[in-house]
Amino acid sequence: MTDKAEVSTYNRYAWDKAVERKSRWTVAVSAETIAAARRGDWQIALTPTKEVPRAWFPDISDAEILCLASGGGQQGPILAAAGESVNARVTVFDNSPRQLAQDRAVAEREGLKLLTVEGDMSELLAFEDQCFDLIVHPCSNLFIPEVPPVWRECARVLKPGGVLLAGFVNPVMYLFDQRKIDEGILEVRHKLPYSDLTSISIAERKAFIRAGEALEFGHTLTDQIGGQLDAGLVLTAFYEDRWEGQPPADYTDTYIASRAVRLNCSD
Repeated sequence: MTDKAEVSTYNRYAWDKAVERKSRWTVAVSAETIAAARRGDWQIALTPTKEVPRAWFPDISDAEILCLASGGGQQGPILAAAGESVNARVTVFDNSPRQLAQDRAVAEREGLKLLTVEGDMSELLAFEDQCFDLIVHPCSNLFIPEVPPVWRECARVLKPGGVLLAGFVNPVMYLFDQRKIDEGILEVRHKLPYSDLTSISIAERKAFIRAGEALEFGHTLTDQIGGQLDAGLVLTAFYEDRWEGQPPADYTDTYIASRAVRLNCSD
C-alpha cells in the first residue's frame, strides 16, 4: 500500500467495518436529538467533547451546507433538521458507503431532506466552484496522507465570505510509541509528520490492517493551519479539546477546532 488511492480504498473498508462495530463516530443521532434541532435547540462537535459555539455559525437561512468527511448520521442530520424551517440544504460527503447509509437512515426515519455523496475529501469534483455557504469538517483528515489539497478544495467550493469549521488532531499525539501508550507509558518514538505507511514497522502496519483499523497520518500544524491560510482562508476563531483517558490528554489538549472564512476575490 503505497499511494493515495490505495489508502483511500483501504480506509473506506476500515470505516465500513467501524460501522459494524458501532464506533462512537458511526452511531446515528436519536429522534429526540432531531426533534430538539427542529425546535432550534441543537449543537454539533468538530472534536471529541466540546460543542462548536453557535457564534461560529453563519446565518443558515437558504444556505448550502457541506458536511465534509462527516458521515455517520450525526452532524448532517442535525444541521438538516436545524435548517429545515429556513430552507437550508445539507450535503454529506464521505468516503465510506456505510457511514453515508447512516445519514440516509436518519433522513428517512425523520423525513429530512439530505443529499449524500461518496468520495475522497481531497477531491470535491462533484461540486462546482463557490457553491457552499458553510463547510463542516470534523476530525477526519488524519485518515489521508496529504492535507493541503483538502483546504484548497474547501476554498474552491466555498462562496466568498463562506465559513469553514474544521476539527483536526494536534500532531503531538503521534510523537509517542503506541505500544508503550497501551501500557500507560509516554515514550517519544516518532518524528513528525507521522504516517502509518512509513513511521512504523511492516509488522505493526499489518497488525493494524488485520484488525481493520484505519490508517492514520499525523500532519504538521504548518499543513493544518498554514494550509488553510495558503488556500486563501482567514482564521477567525480557534479552540482546543482533549479526550480524557487518551494519552497524552493527561498533560495537554490534543485536538484543535478552527473557524475560517474564504476571502472575497477582491480582498
